Amino acid sequence: MIAGFALFPMLAQLASPTPAALKDIAPPIDVFPYPAWEVVLVAAAALALLGLGAFLAVRWIRSRPAPPPPTPAEIAIESLNKARSQIDDLQPYAFSILVSDILRTYISARYHLHAREQTSPEFLASISNVPGFSDQEKALLALFLEKCDLIKFARLNATREDSAMLLEQAIRFVEGGQA
Repeated sequence: MIAGFALFPMLAQLASPTPAALKDIAPPIDVFPYPAWEVVLVAAAALALLGLGAFLAVRWIRSRPAPPPPTPAEIAIESLNKARSQIDDLQPYAFSILVSDILRTYISARYHLHAREQTSPEFLASISNVPGFSDQEKALLALFLEKCDLIKFARLNATREDSAMLLEQAIRFVEGGQA
């Protein structure tokens, strides 16, 4: 039988007890086009630019000027407009206290006077020599405070129209004092 393999030398090699040595596998081929140090350098630069951008954005946001605080007149007008929405809900007594408090708070903040701690006659006497008040403003303020006092202390039978008149007088005073 072995003689039959002589005719086919290739078959004889396969049948022989000593196999031929196999060739080793070729090493992997590096297909990444950039060296590792370049990748690390670009990643570090990108990270640094990102950090710089975040730092500059935070710095810009913090350096923007804050909006100016509202003026006493703006606060008073806003409060009076809120009071306007309550004119039908509140009794004239409570409404006159509300509007009077808003106006006295405005005067205290605007002119640095103690309008909230004084009675109406004391307050009117204290502003008689203050140059910040015109004669029209003093007259308007006197009418306003007299009406409020009549409603608050004399318990004048006031109506919604009286409340509306007090509100309009307060708004006119805050906006410039035109009678």
